[in-house]
Amino acid sequence: MSDKGFILWFTGLSGSGKSTLATYLIPILKEAGKKVELLDGDEVRENLSKGLGFSKEDRDTNIGRIGYVANLLARNGVVSITAAISPYRDVRDGVRAKAQVPFVEVYTESPLSVVEERDTKGLYKKARAGIIKQFTGISDPYEEPLKAEVVVHTGSESIEESAKKILAYLKSKGLV
Repeated sequence: MSDKGFILWFTGLSGSGKSTLATYLIPILKEAGKKVELLDGDEVRENLSKGLGFSKEDRDTNIGRIGYVANLLARNGVVSITAAISPYRDVRDGVRAKAQVPFVEVYTESPLSVVEERDTKGLYKKARAGIIKQFTGISDPYEEPLKAEVVVHTGSESIEESAKKILAYLKSKGLV
């Protein structure tokens, strides 16, 4: 087992299973002897990026902050798991370029129809009605990763199947 930290960066549409899958992996990684921290997009917005809106500039700032904290933790031996939409490819790539530790991008791919069906908060319905402006996947773009280390299909895979894919990749790279 490696005692090195790394960044496990989940990206995908709202409702694609980023937080669910990240939370599922935490006890597995801890059982493997890893120190783990989850940087959830909603929690970071509340505590580290309060006051930021959803313009491209504000989203970029938020993702940059998440990346900075993830890197700090990871270079000190912590597995930093991020679960934030992080819709813009160039910003994700910028965070990857600044990482001083292994960076593993996990794309939680799920069709818009599936995430809209799962939408417990009613955000997609509000976005389609024009109540929420600049909503990723509806009125604001989501740029899929071109070279994610792991792609999970959360619309058709079970959480266990998706987690197995991620863990297999991490093991293949000697990270767990």
